[in-house]
Amino acid sequence: MSQTEATTDIADAQPRTGRSLWSDAARRIRGDAGAVVCLAVIAAYAVVAMTIGFAIPDWTERYDYDNANRPPSAEYWLGSDEFGRSVIEKTMLSAKVSMTVGLMANVISIPLGILLGAAAGYYGGWLDDLIVWLITTLSAVPGLVRVIAIRFAFQGIVLFARTPFELDLGGLPGIILALSVTGWIGTCRLVRAETMKIRELDYVLAARASGRRGAAILLWHVVPNVAHFGIINFSLGFIGAVKAEVALTYLGIGVVGVPSWGKMINAAQMDLLVGRWWQIAAAGGAMFFLVLALNIFGDRLRDALDPKLRRS
Repeated sequence: MSQTEATTDIADAQPRTGRSLWSDAARRIRGDAGAVVCLAVIAAYAVVAMTIGFAIPDWTERYDYDNANRPPSAEYWLGSDEFGRSVIEKTMLSAKVSMTVGLMANVISIPLGILLGAAAGYYGGWLDDLIVWLITTLSAVPGLVRVIAIRFAFQGIVLFARTPFELDLGGLPGIILALSVTGWIGTCRLVRAETMKIRELDYVLAARASGRRGAAILLWHVVPNVAHFGIINFSLGFIGAVKAEVALTYLGIGVVGVPSWGKMINAAQMDLLVGRWWQIAAAGGAMFFLVLALNIFGDRLRDALDPKLRRS
C-alpha cells in the first residue's frame, strides 16, 4: 500500500465533522436514484396541483355533449367523461384537491403530534396521563369512522361569515380539519416513547444540571432529536390523508363542486358495465403512482435519517 492510499484510508476512517444529520441525510438521498425518481414524481404532482387551476380556469362551465364518453384518442388522450370533458384534465384537477388535503392536514397534525408527544414523554405525571387517555380514547374508534363523525360535526358550520375570511367547514376545509384532529395520534405515540428514552441521556441530564429550565430543554434538546419522526410520518400521513379524501368523496361526504379522484371512481362504476374503463383507470392510476412514490420515498427518507445507518 502506498503512502497516499494509507493517508486516504486514515482520513476516511476518521469521523467527519461539520456535517449535521440533516445535511448527511440530504447527501444520501441525492445519491439514491430511486429516492430521486420518487421525489421527482412527487414534485411533478405538486407542480400540476399548483398550476392546473390557472391552465383550466373554466372547468365547471365546459360542456360538450357531442364528444361525451369518447374513448382514448389523439384528441382525448384518456378519453372524455359524460359531459364531454377531457379525463386527463379532470385527473389533474383532482390531483390539486388530493395534494392540498395531504399537505394541509399534515402541516397541522405532525407538529401537534410532536409537541404533545414530547411534552408527555418529558414531563410525565398528569400531563402524560391526560395525553395517553386522549390517544387511547381516539384510537378506540376506527379511523375512517372517526373522520366521518368529525366531518359531520363540521357540517353547516361557517366561520367568519360575511367577511373576506369566510370559511365553510362543510367543504374542503372541513375535511382538512377532520383529518388533522385525528392525524397526530401516531406521531404523538412514537415521539412520546422516544422522548422517554432521550430524557435520561447524558446531554439532557447535563443540560438539567447546568440550570436550564424544562421548557428550554424540551425545545432545544428533545424536540430536535425527535423531529425526524415527524418528517417520516409526514410521508405516511400524506398517503393516509389522500386515501381518506378519496374514500370520503367516494361515499359522497367529501369535497363538493370540484373534481376529485373519489368522484371519478364513483362515477365510473356504471361506466364499467358498458365497457368505459378509462375514467376509473385514470383516477386509479394517478392515485397509485402518487402513493407508490410517497411510500418508497418515505422508506428511503427513514433510512437516511437513521443515525445508526450513517456509516453503512
